[in-house]
Amino acid sequence: MKHFLCSAFVFLFFVSCLQAETAKFIELKGHTPTPPLGVSFAEFSPDGKRIITASFDKTARIWDAVSGKELKRLEGHTGGVVVATFSPDGKKIATTSYADRTVRIWDAESGKELRKLQGHEGVVRTVAFSFDGKKIVTAGIDKTARIWDATSGRELKKLEGHTGGVMAATFSPDGRKIITPSMDKTVRIWDAESGKELRQLESQNGVQVAIFSPDGKKIVTASNRDKTARILDAESGKELRKLEEQKGDVISAAFSPDSKIIVVAYSEDKTARIWDVESGKELRTLEGHTGAIQSIAFSPDGKKIVTASRDNTARIWILE
Repeated sequence: MKHFLCSAFVFLFFVSCLQAETAKFIELKGHTPTPPLGVSFAEFSPDGKRIITASFDKTARIWDAVSGKELKRLEGHTGGVVVATFSPDGKKIATTSYADRTVRIWDAESGKELRKLQGHEGVVRTVAFSFDGKKIVTAGIDKTARIWDATSGRELKKLEGHTGGVMAATFSPDGRKIITPSMDKTVRIWDAESGKELRQLESQNGVQVAIFSPDGKKIVTASNRDKTARILDAESGKELRKLEEQKGDVISAAFSPDSKIIVVAYSEDKTARIWDVESGKELRTLEGHTGAIQSIAFSPDGKKIVTASRDNTARIWILE
């Protein structure tokens, strides 16, 4: 019995140490200070070798994901850059800006601007490529999301129905659907080909983010009002689990590539927390930023996480 209790204590101590261990990270510094908004977005390239960041200093920047060295600077927007994202083949980058209300397409190798997309009648909140790279979806405060041809820049479809600004828009992994959270307290799913609304998910107050899991089976939503992230069944819209930490507004969330883990960013304590999707158990906390984390994403191999913060830095967290 004593041996069992001793073994159990050692195991619990080991787990406690593992959870408390400070994650190693590489800090990406170089964006011009732009308080209070700082670095607004960060993600890995599809091959995991580069990182793109967006900042309110009016630039997007490409970094080496191993050394943290700045490789390229994308300049041309006349206002803060909100989102910067790679195409699935890693050859292009799409960016969007609050102030100039444009989406711009860039050559990821040379940094040359290739195309400018204009059409939204207000601030453009986000931009995302379809998983085959042939289309782009944007969302704006003008209460619409729009689908564009990624090659020609031609607007293909306007998704209308929201009664408030659309905060985000992303494609499902198979490219057949688009999901949009809105200031009207709804999350809507659309047919990506016809533009027809397919479903409204249960209303949540202040949903900033709604994305499909990589396997297409689940959806995670993040709310900056009720301080929760929720996991939903992608087919029925039924809530499967609620991740509650009460650490302030939930600003961003992302699935791991295998869809088994979710990382969630909290504004109040400036942390990101990693959760097990199946059990809803909190696995780890990433802490160290001195400003709220505004964007979060896994590397393609699931071994790293990149965060973008109001402290004007991005960090690459090494999980193994």
